[in-house]
Amino acid sequence: MQALPVIVGFGGFNAAGRSSFYQSYRRMIFDSLSDGEQQKTLLGLACLMQLVTPEETGYRSADGSLLSADQVAQTYRQQVLDGTLVRRIEKSYFDVDATPWQPSMDAKTHAGESMSFTVSKRQLPEIIPRDWRVEAVSETECRVTLSDSQTLLFPGQRDFKVKAAGQLPSGFDPSGYYNARFQPRGLQLAILGASDAIQSVGMPWQRILDSVSPDQVGVYASSIFGQVGDEGFSGLFRARAQGGRSTSKQVPLSMNSMPADFINAYVLGNVGHTEAVAGACATFLYNLRSALADIRRGHRRVAIVGDAEAPVDAELMEGFANMSALATDEGLCKLDGVTTPDWRRASRPFGENCGFTMGESTQYMVLMDDALAIELGADIFGAATDVFINADGIKKSISSPGAGNLISFAKAVSSAQAILGSETIARHSIVQAHGSSTPQNRITESYLIDRVAETFGITDWPVAAVKAYLGHTMATASGDQVIASLGIFRHGIIPGIKTVDRIADDVYQQRLRFPLQDLDLRETGVDVSFVNAKGFGGNNATGVILSPRIAESMLSKRHGAEWNSYLDRREAVREAVGEYEGAADRGELNPFYRFGESTIPEDQIALSSEQIKIPGYANAIDLPSENPYEDLV
Repeated sequence: MQALPVIVGFGGFNAAGRSSFYQSYRRMIFDSLSDGEQQKTLLGLACLMQLVTPEETGYRSADGSLLSADQVAQTYRQQVLDGTLVRRIEKSYFDVDATPWQPSMDAKTHAGESMSFTVSKRQLPEIIPRDWRVEAVSETECRVTLSDSQTLLFPGQRDFKVKAAGQLPSGFDPSGYYNARFQPRGLQLAILGASDAIQSVGMPWQRILDSVSPDQVGVYASSIFGQVGDEGFSGLFRARAQGGRSTSKQVPLSMNSMPADFINAYVLGNVGHTEAVAGACATFLYNLRSALADIRRGHRRVAIVGDAEAPVDAELMEGFANMSALATDEGLCKLDGVTTPDWRRASRPFGENCGFTMGESTQYMVLMDDALAIELGADIFGAATDVFINADGIKKSISSPGAGNLISFAKAVSSAQAILGSETIARHSIVQAHGSSTPQNRITESYLIDRVAETFGITDWPVAAVKAYLGHTMATASGDQVIASLGIFRHGIIPGIKTVDRIADDVYQQRLRFPLQDLDLRETGVDVSFVNAKGFGGNNATGVILSPRIAESMLSKRHGAEWNSYLDRREAVREAVGEYEGAADRGELNPFYRFGESTIPEDQIALSSEQIKIPGYANAIDLPSENPYEDLV
């Protein structure tokens, strides 16, 4: 009997807002919400965006006015809506109209002439070029004379051809919630995202840790590009070229394992398992698969799975733009026959499109084996049964799609059908498509989904594509899809692909349904989400996520008489969860950041041939004592 990995908490942040308690999901289906849910969403985002500050009697605006909830929702409605989702890149990232660069210039001298300049002696290069003549003009300065042509670099600006991205809500600064000095933005997101997920569980982390052995906890997280920006690789690589120097922190903090390492060191104090798997745009699912395998085998009882990526960066985006991968202003204008692009509609999955749109995001989930969740009374938001990963085989181009995703997707559907039966899959499942918004993706992904639908007798299969709202968040992209699926389970509404006027003619849709407006499935219900990811280089993954209704039905059968007492324990947890939800909606995130706390004194670790006892941890770690290869020795 294998453990069922259940989702007991989730959190993070993307262009739609905070993930916990479905805030970001609600922003995507905003027009389909009730008045009360709309107001709740507007209030939470207004606080997150620093537009208002909550007080006991209302909300304080920047000008000092005290506003009621109704007044905040009315006054800031448009500002909140405009400051979320995909939009024009804000100057806090970089100036798309005047992006810094260093153009080169070949300065030539005429016959018999020379050119000279005066410079501080400290600024002279260590090795003087052979065609330079250097003369001292004072104790601190010298004159450099050039008698030949010289290539010069000078500070300049250029118009950036990509001007849209999925950015965090305007005014929301992750570095303002803890002492994030010198940390790249991606790691700031990791701290906040993991903290949000852990607090959403509704019980102290220490209580969870005291219930298991320390090595039964695992953290599975990474990023694709490491950390870019001034504090990361971008600053490191351009430092010398711009006359500066790199810092001692840029190399270690840029590593792509840091979204796991930071969580272990500064959030959880984890001495258990750690893993950082990278699989291009399928990275979240790669990490999820590792966690699921460990929980199902009994190696892990608690797993924190996530990613953090902050790729809205001029250098990185220019690289993608030069690959013709991103939607440029020119391409968008050509599609629409206009002179000014609609940046809000830059990402157009399965429609007429011209490239994907970069986005930033952090998403983390807390999973437990079902027995531990029942024991602790943890709320269950869904279950993850499996992730299938397949490569493409021989390819003509490393960036082109191939056969691997058809294999992974078919495996996922077959696996879910074996668990729940063909009727549930045919009538109560949806597809969370990769939907990258490129011409090639819309054809190849729709083809494989349509073909699998035909194979398994599925018709009118709903397909969601949340990159229309969030952009492509690289490592975290499939995490955005999983979190959106949890929202669909809760509210029963699929976010429509509202950035598209119509589905492109070359999209396969004989058995598929691509909703252009929010699709209400509350009457029939959604019980299974197939989360699909097509990663650069042939990193294909498809995950199976079950609704809380299905998960609870399965567990009530397994745990029998214990089920009713579990429901009683869960009520207390839900009350605690409600307290954090209220605080988070007021913008009080209170992330965990345990920098500078006492480290584990190694001389106080009790070590025997049977187990290890670590100070501060309730339970010991049992050392392996059984021979798994007994038949071979």
